[in-house]
Amino acid sequence: MSSGGFKTRHLAVVGLGLMGGSLALALREHADTITGVELNAEARQYAVENKIVDAATDDLREGVAQADTVILAAPVRSIQAMVERRIGSYLRSNTLLIDIGSTKRDICEAMGKLPVGIHAIGGHPMTGKEVSGVESSDKNLYRGRPFVLCPTRRTTPATRLRALGLVQALAAVPFEMEADRHDHLVAAISHLPYILSSALVATVAKEGQNDPTVWELAAGGFRDMSRLAGQDVQMMGDILSTNTQAVATLLALFRVQLAMLEAMLISRDDQQLAEFLRPTREARVNWIQKYENGHKNGK
Repeated sequence: MSSGGFKTRHLAVVGLGLMGGSLALALREHADTITGVELNAEARQYAVENKIVDAATDDLREGVAQADTVILAAPVRSIQAMVERRIGSYLRSNTLLIDIGSTKRDICEAMGKLPVGIHAIGGHPMTGKEVSGVESSDKNLYRGRPFVLCPTRRTTPATRLRALGLVQALAAVPFEMEADRHDHLVAAISHLPYILSSALVATVAKEGQNDPTVWELAAGGFRDMSRLAGQDVQMMGDILSTNTQAVATLLALFRVQLAMLEAMLISRDDQQLAEFLRPTREARVNWIQKYENGHKNGK
């Protein structure tokens, strides 16, 4: 299916931040009308004035009532609350409902309880920027990036095809998997790194209480490793609280790796330390060459 295969009469994007605004821009030529739903009045005004959306409202019912495609681009807990409490009674039959939340099990389970006739499927695009807000919207944000799709009890074969068409319209790369598998994988590559980054900053901050010069000496290595600790605490708290089991499992595995490294350092076993570090370096180099460079080239 080519990107030209996806067409929607009325697209509603719930949440006009970086991700939602970028979705609206990327799907502009595939939608006759785009409505944004956003509580922040300044974001609504910016999106309309800059033609990111055709109209914007702070009323969820009003925003999605006429839509045949609805994308939930809000924080995880907000998405879950909308699906569980409200949106099912607002949507027309045969509407495609997809979210872009960072965890999938709880959301997909809630989607499975929506009224029959709503085409609901979980989604998670693996992309982002250092900056946030609708002002940073970029129609190429999803290009070449993985976009995970997770089926729900309300995912029919037609739902799947429409969702795949939407992903391809974004020029993203679709990956289809069950919600539990998704949550386990992102725990390893996204949620665990955030916790480790935060733990690193906490460790250095404690060291800084004894000798503040540590902050003046901190350079590229610390900057790279500490970047994730700067993410929004409320957002990351919501994400972690909806994926606790997978994150706890990965933390336990990580502790094993740390214990092995600690034992090598204490025993001054330089050869064993090198044997541990060499394949990890190779794994990282191979990942950059095979996957990250491919994403940058739009493959």
